[in-house]
Amino acid sequence: MSNTRRTGPQTGRRQTARNTDPGNTATERMRSARAQAERSGRIRRRVVVGAASAAVLALAAGVAFAVGGSSNSSSDAAARGPLVVPAHASGADGTVVTYGKADAPHTLEIYEDFRCPFCEQLETTTGKAVQQLADDGTYKIEYHLATFLDDNLGGKGSRTALAAAGAALNEGVDKFKQFHDVLYANQPDERSDAFGDVNHLLDLAGQVRGLKTDAFVKAVQDGTYAPWAAKVADAFDKSGVTGTPTVELDGRKLDVLTNGKAVSPDQFTAMVKQVTG
Repeated sequence: MSNTRRTGPQTGRRQTARNTDPGNTATERMRSARAQAERSGRIRRRVVVGAASAAVLALAAGVAFAVGGSSNSSSDAAARGPLVVPAHASGADGTVVTYGKADAPHTLEIYEDFRCPFCEQLETTTGKAVQQLADDGTYKIEYHLATFLDDNLGGKGSRTALAAAGAALNEGVDKFKQFHDVLYANQPDERSDAFGDVNHLLDLAGQVRGLKTDAFVKAVQDGTYAPWAAKVADAFDKSGVTGTPTVELDGRKLDVLTNGKAVSPDQFTAMVKQVTG
């Protein structure tokens, strides 16, 4: 989804002859002010309608959500706090979450945003097959997580959910994976900012047995991993990936969406076998 440009009032004005009659001058000023207000109203309506239309077109086209602009995670107050990297984080600067056997012969990289509806479709349709192949040792999964939909759609749900996922990762990779799956299974409409509510996230965390430790709850409430979430989002922004979900196996992109729908578990498994032999 591309960003919608703000359109400001036109700066060019025609020069008009001065009217020396005070009454006429006041009348003309009132007319000019009213016309300017009407123009501004039309501009605001075009911007709002344009943004909404872009979201609808993206969904109708059945393509991955395009990255538009950079993450605004760094603008969040909590994200400016001290950087605390969760235990079990991996990759450069601890910005990657790795699930599976470290010595697996192949690597599946998954690029997602917790508010992305296409990511939700992939996870809820094909996610079990994706995990099973990791559990079997075919590959390990590296999660690269984004928050760009907070910019595109407004709110802070992506980065708040990512910070909470960091708290889950601190409890263990398995806890992260289970919480990750719960978030997608309960994803709100992408135009909603429900994931921006930490109490809602804590309610969802209750579905993961053993996750809601005192340390986890405090970390979510305090935004302990918000600076880490900002760093993870920055790493995504610099990755060159242009949409979510993006899935790559050993650097080869897999077409996990066909005509706007996630591929079936069998189709995904066949894709993996083509790459791994």
